[in-house]
Amino acid sequence: MTLVQTHKDVENLTLTFTTEFEADVERVWQVWEDPRQLERWWGPPTWPATFDTYDFSPGGNARYFMTGPDGNKEHGWWKITAIDAPNRLEFEDGFADKNGDPVDVTDVTRCVVTFEPSGSGTRMTSVTTFRSAEQLEEMSKMGMEEGMTQALGQIDGILAETSVSR
Repeated sequence: MTLVQTHKDVENLTLTFTTEFEADVERVWQVWEDPRQLERWWGPPTWPATFDTYDFSPGGNARYFMTGPDGNKEHGWWKITAIDAPNRLEFEDGFADKNGDPVDVTDVTRCVVTFEPSGSGTRMTSVTTFRSAEQLEEMSKMGMEEGMTQALGQIDGILAETSVSR
């Protein structure tokens, strides 16, 4: 993976990650579409994710938790708002309780991920929009930028595999 750019824009309340992969768009799309592949990279290496609900369709829900090095589990949820396979994915993301239910449905971020051919591979751009500058700053203090960079760095290994279990 080549991390082309990370850009935090406080004025527009966004955090953008632009990456390039040496795989075609359809293959990069699969690391989002297949929950078993998604689990292998969603979260930094020391906080792997487990998706116990994953309805990858417009209006679908996902429930997951990330397990820290000490065994502590942090839960999250997604509401998938739009899919244009294999070009665009949009979802809301928030914190959840231990049952996977949203803690605060107003404390969400909105994420738009786009995929486009680029040279010999794919450019993937992920733009997260925050509800306020305070939310953006809080998530930054929690290590969102570093964690997402580490998470994205795990995708190359998955893409390099010749057989894809689905």
